[in-house]
Amino acid sequence: MSAELEVRVTPRSSQIRIQVQPDNSIRVWVTASPTDGQANAAVCKLIAGLLDLANTRVTVIKGLTSRNKTLRIEGLDLATCQARLQQAAK
Repeated sequence: MSAELEVRVTPRSSQIRIQVQPDNSIRVWVTASPTDGQANAAVCKLIAGLLDLANTRVTVIKGLTSRNKTLRIEGLDLATCQARLQQAAK
């Protein structure tokens, strides 16, 4: 079982936070720089922590160098991921 989430990432932010829009689109702000994949790693770590999963269960499968990314979440379905992220964003 796995889910794919589309997220919009803002690197070099002053704070780490997540926002789930009413249309279920997800925005993530991380303090890490986009160089050498640091922002990608920070996004995966943040999402894994919010979903209570191991960091290795969240990977970027599309958009490695873009702000718009697709993440694969192993072990949860899409509805569960969205529900947990909405709870965490409040």
